[in-house]
Amino acid sequence: MNNFKKSLGKGKNPILKSVTLAVALIILSAFTFSISGCRPSLERYEQNLEKIGTSVNIVIYAGKDSNYQQILDSGFAKIDEISKIASNSDPESPVTKLNTNGFIENAPDDLMEMIKLSKDYNKITMGVFDITINPILALWSGGLQDKSLEVQQQKILEALNLVGSDKISISGSTIKFGKEGMSVTLGGLIKGYMVDRIIETLKSQGVRNAFVNLGGHITALGKKPDGGLWNTSLENSDNTEKIVEFALAGKSIVTSGNYYRYFDPQEKASSSIDPRTGFIADKSISATVIADNATIADILATTVYILGPEDGIKLVNSLDNVEALIIDTERNIIKSKGMDKYILK
Repeated sequence: MNNFKKSLGKGKNPILKSVTLAVALIILSAFTFSISGCRPSLERYEQNLEKIGTSVNIVIYAGKDSNYQQILDSGFAKIDEISKIASNSDPESPVTKLNTNGFIENAPDDLMEMIKLSKDYNKITMGVFDITINPILALWSGGLQDKSLEVQQQKILEALNLVGSDKISISGSTIKFGKEGMSVTLGGLIKGYMVDRIIETLKSQGVRNAFVNLGGHITALGKKPDGGLWNTSLENSDNTEKIVEFALAGKSIVTSGNYYRYFDPQEKASSSIDPRTGFIADKSISATVIADNATIADILATTVYILGPEDGIKLVNSLDNVEALIIDTERNIIKSKGMDKYILK
């Protein structure tokens, strides 16, 4: 090898130099072919299950000799694992204990991460995203929409005293509320967080190409093995007509809106509440956000929907690696400055 280097360096024999270089390129080419030839061919494996009241779809590409079912099972298992932590209905869940006692010691890592992230984005969104909105949600789910406006205003004003993520303190692994009667709900980020944990689990087992859809909370891991992008669409709330189709790779997408989400069967009260006022958000029909991970996309989709087109797009345009598409109440489509690169023409 030293003689080879010297021959190239002297430059006194151009014929020998060219021949030697050609041999080197042939060897390199053969080596590259050998490596690529050793790569196992990837097969598509897919599974659909009903989890936490919604449809979950996981698609992976893995080698023929892989234990693909174990990989898929591990992804679905993350949903159950996190649901047990964040459930507001399970009396034994850490979130229920936090809400009941006003504090929790030795909080699970996932709960700590979700609470910290929620506090961070409460500041970023100037209070529009707030997990302490639970007392107000309880009012609306209890029939507040059937009361007079005067009664609504009075009850909401009282409940707003218990709202504010700044009233949550974290010390080590202890989470504590600053006011008695406070409670949290992680509904504004839990599905996105689950998708991110599924993706982490798939990646830890060598998967590099995958698509996860948890009730419309979607992440595309890498591209398809053939280099193609993953396609998904935003559908009309009144039928299955596609409004917009997106193409993604290495991104997450979440839509928040008033589609099929109401506190009462008569559909008089949407379940999206502005935590600043305590009243129902009514500036948009839907907000779709694309971000680097599903948790952030989930948080910001909720936020942008509440803010509405003008303030929602302004917020998104101020953030890095985030894009949004909003449908306003007149069914106009408003997009952030970089959204078009994800939309199929």
